[in-house]
Amino acid sequence: MIRLTNLADYAVVVMTAAARAPSRRFSAAELAAETGVPAPTAAKLTGILARAGLLESARGVTGGVQLGRDAASISIADIVEAVDGPIAIAQCLHGDTDCGLEANCAVRPHWPLINTRVRDALADVTLAAILAAEPVRELA
Repeated sequence: MIRLTNLADYAVVVMTAAARAPSRRFSAAELAAETGVPAPTAAKLTGILARAGLLESARGVTGGVQLGRDAASISIADIVEAVDGPIAIAQCLHGDTDCGLEANCAVRPHWPLINTRVRDALADVTLAAILAAEPVRELA
């Protein structure tokens, strides 16, 4: 089974919440309350996502985070890679594996193409597309 890490999954949830109100600044606590993501995790993610340029942060009384760019230009691949690093669905794509099959593996030459297609599929889905497909609701 191919699965996102919990942190990457939560990052998509947090980014989707921020994208619902792109001009609003959120505290990590507000994002946690809005999404159900645990507050420490939301705080960690806002830092990671801000360093990646996906969220923009501001300090002070009116501080918080908001989308760093338009929702149509932020893909699920951008979010996952900001949290987990490059997408690699097989260990041998990392180049740091001690696979016992490496010398005689007929599949290894095909993993890069498969990986590219999986990454491209994630890159084709933007936050704007997710928002367009979900029920409309107001943020508090």
